[in-house]
Amino acid sequence: MLRIQDLKLPVGHTAADLTKAVLGALKIEESQLLSFRLFRQSLDARQPRRFDFVYTVDVEVRDENDVLLKGVGVVQTPAVFHFAPSGRVLPFRPVIVGTGPAGLFAGLRLARAGARPILLERGRPVEERVRDVERLIVGGFLDPESNVQFGEGGAGTFSDGKLNTLIHDPLCRLVLEEMAAAGAPPEILYKAKPHVGTDVIRETVKNLRRSIQELGGEFRFRSKVTDLFVEQGRVKGVAVLGSDGIESPAVLIAVGNAARDTFEMLLSRGVRLEAKPFSIGARIEHPRERIDRAQYGSYAGHPQLGSADYKMAHRASNGYGAYTFCMCPGGVVVAGASEPGGLATNGMSEFARDRPNSNSAVMVGVEPKDFGGEGPLAGVAFQRRWEGKAFALGGGEFRAPVQRVGDFMSGRASKEIGQVPPSYLPGVVPSDLRECLPGFVCDALKEAIRAFDRKLKGFALADAILTGVETRSSSPVRIPRDESYQSNVRGLFPAGEGAGYAGGIMSSAVDGLRAAEALLAENTK
Repeated sequence: MLRIQDLKLPVGHTAADLTKAVLGALKIEESQLLSFRLFRQSLDARQPRRFDFVYTVDVEVRDENDVLLKGVGVVQTPAVFHFAPSGRVLPFRPVIVGTGPAGLFAGLRLARAGARPILLERGRPVEERVRDVERLIVGGFLDPESNVQFGEGGAGTFSDGKLNTLIHDPLCRLVLEEMAAAGAPPEILYKAKPHVGTDVIRETVKNLRRSIQELGGEFRFRSKVTDLFVEQGRVKGVAVLGSDGIESPAVLIAVGNAARDTFEMLLSRGVRLEAKPFSIGARIEHPRERIDRAQYGSYAGHPQLGSADYKMAHRASNGYGAYTFCMCPGGVVVAGASEPGGLATNGMSEFARDRPNSNSAVMVGVEPKDFGGEGPLAGVAFQRRWEGKAFALGGGEFRAPVQRVGDFMSGRASKEIGQVPPSYLPGVVPSDLRECLPGFVCDALKEAIRAFDRKLKGFALADAILTGVETRSSSPVRIPRDESYQSNVRGLFPAGEGAGYAGGIMSSAVDGLRAAEALLAENTK
């Protein structure tokens, strides 16, 4: 295969236009072209009156050497990364705690190596978990073990399903291929900003589970790990719901960033933890069509573009960094709580991204010095404090406090909703978010919203809605590990977002694969 880069075509082009561009780049006749497939598609929107798609295309031709000799600027397609076969089968069954992206992809790697992993999940399988989330949304009933944070697929199952990432790891391509094979849209293999949506990722998660099971892996749901067995600094197994437990000298811990009780348990068993920076803020909602017009101008609504997204950052005068995070075009704000008496929000979009509002988190980075306490779990206490204030401000039953952006910027409580209806369920209460966010965070957010409005016209729309609070952008702790991916307790392999090594579906999945490979290497020497 040959790879052509930087093919530019305007928005509105046809498949025939793309074929013609491929032939022109290679300087060949159509009879010499056997096939081609898209490797990458991105959007060049730097010119306000002209938007172009930029393509990288992999091509198969009749005489590859002849094309290469023409010197037309193509290269041979790089080989896709694949794991080498394991030297031998493990003499025991490894245990994976958590079935988010890190746990699922670690399970897939171990299952393909013949290790028959046991995957323990405190929540329910995804099809049952959906009903638990619906009960929270409709009636304000929270199942602390099965919700937006806990259950098969992890928190990413109830999100926009973004698969873009800032990491540059050859395993990213492997993750995309596995997800496409499991039912995710084929376009994730070439879109610069791929996403699957909460509706599609649910089916993808189920298919990944079936693949692991077919290879000998075992899933145990409603199986919360309540203890870690440690002898002389080494893992011996885990206890599940206070039972006798499961013996294993290798435990891959892939819990999400909301697994606060698990962090407490690990700390009590001598596992080293440390507080780490994370972010806190709120969700902001605008009319989707307004964001589309601000980003795409006259191209807004074009079927080739879909709903517009954005990503912005600002350093406030008080020294704190503010940024937009997990932008959900045409999506909704959802209840992300996982504990009674605490309220947290999240964003979610379906694959079509066609709901009336677009939302994003507007966040401010906080560090251990801001937590108001000492110790590895100081960040957890910080989160709980502000989530508790938000719950109380909403009046209980997981109704969320909301504030018009105009009121927030003017420093007054909202008394009513404007022309942008909030999407959050089970309900909202007009409030003053200064009562559930630190003062320095509010100051940084006000300044950032003004700065973002200069970059994206209408961002500071007075009737846009802020919904509080967002606290689960990343883990408040890190479980230190060495180059073998093990913690100070040998045989314990921390991985993914909860352990502090990832931030999103893709990076979590890659980290799970790397940790699983390290587990195999450590135990097949």
